[in-house]
Amino acid sequence: MISDNDRTRIANAIRAAESRTSGEIFCVLAQRASAYPVMPFAWAAALGLLVPWPLIYLTAWQASVIYTLQVIAVAVMTGVLWRPALRYRLVSGRTKRERAHALAMQQFWEQQLQKTEGRTGVLIFASLAERYVEIAPDAGIAKKVPAEAWQGAAAALTAAIKDNRPGDGFVAAIEQCGAILAEHVPVIPDTVNPNELPDRLVEI
Repeated sequence: MISDNDRTRIANAIRAAESRTSGEIFCVLAQRASAYPVMPFAWAAALGLLVPWPLIYLTAWQASVIYTLQVIAVAVMTGVLWRPALRYRLVSGRTKRERAHALAMQQFWEQQLQKTEGRTGVLIFASLAERYVEIAPDAGIAKKVPAEAWQGAAAALTAAIKDNRPGDGFVAAIEQCGAILAEHVPVIPDTVNPNELPDRLVEI
């Protein structure tokens, strides 16, 4: 879903945004926060519990035959529900948000946003399967910028992902975050403005 052209556009957008601020923007795109492997088995097992009852009351089959059919039914349902299109529908919205948020925080620390001078890193994170977006500022930014200020950027990226245009979404989010950072943590005149984080999209 992300082309080489999109990667270049995102990198250029980061550089342009950071030219006006002492803040650092870092972007991560995840295909999914989790594969949710337990869900197909759990649902198939639950549905499999219903299989024996009509067979017990409507047939004279032996228990071993009914048990075999139950096992087959669970195996078939597991295979059907394992398809991503169905598997993700089995997961509650709350669970998907929790998994995606946990991955966003993991990336925040793994990519070392917390080590920027002045704690001025901002993570723009999106997970495609969950259609989840989070903008996570480090402590130095969070104390200067109200949390609601990032909502417009998050909404732009979320809408673009739903429309299968994540590249456009990241560019729009970067531009909006850059404008916020330029207002609250502008470049200090006559000082060096080091580039502490890579100007690129990390895909996981």
